[in-house]
Formats: sequence, C-alpha cells, structure tokens
Amino acid sequence: QVWLAESGGGSVQAGGSLRLSCLSSENIFMVSVMAWFRQAPGEQRELVARINVGGRIDYKDSVKGRFTISRDGAKKTVYLQMNSLKPEDTAVYYCAASKMDNNKYDYWGQGTQVTVSS
Repeated sequence: QVWLAESGGGSVQAGGSLRLSCLSSENIFMVSVMAWFRQAPGEQRELVARINVGGRIDYKDSVKGRFTISRDGAKKTVYLQMNSLKPEDTAVYYCAASKMDNNKYDYWGQGTQVTVSS
C-alpha cells in the first residue's frame, strides 16, 4: 500500500504560481508512474502530468510550457510547479501512482484545491 498526501493548493489570481507537493509513504521509484490529475466541478478527472520511473514526462496539451512535474527521490516527493495560472486551471488536484504504467492508477491522494481568479 502506498499513501500519498498532497499539499500546496490555494487561491491565486490569474497569472500567478503555485507549487503542489505529493509526499509518498514509500520510495517513489517503487512504482512505474507518478502523476498529477485534476477534476473541476462537473467535469471528469483528467491527467495533467506524469513522470515514469525512467524519467519520461508527459503533459496535457493545455498546460505545456506552464506546468512542470519533477521529483525528489530522497524526499519521496513529486512536485507540480504551476506558472501562468488561468481560471480554467481551477480544480481539485490529485496525486496518483501506477504500479504497472498501464494507465491504471492504483494509489491516490486526497486532493488539494486550486482556485484561480480572474
């Protein structure tokens, strides 16, 4: 079992920045993929960014150039740096981990709210 805990959410104005952190209970290299998802009210949960154990990174098109996913193995933490935030980035952001890199995520955090005002 892997426990994930997000932090760093909050309220910012458009154009601002936030950095989300996801602390894992286990070595983050014990899973194949660490990822950030988000879910806005009335919308489906969507993948925002992911990093696999080999370091390959993928982003949702709408966040490319604005968001950066990174990790610190020693701290068992994955980050999501979010710059140039837009109101449409408003959502609950979730950290997730996949054991097999098969687009199935086995472990989830509780989520952290990000609100961007115009």
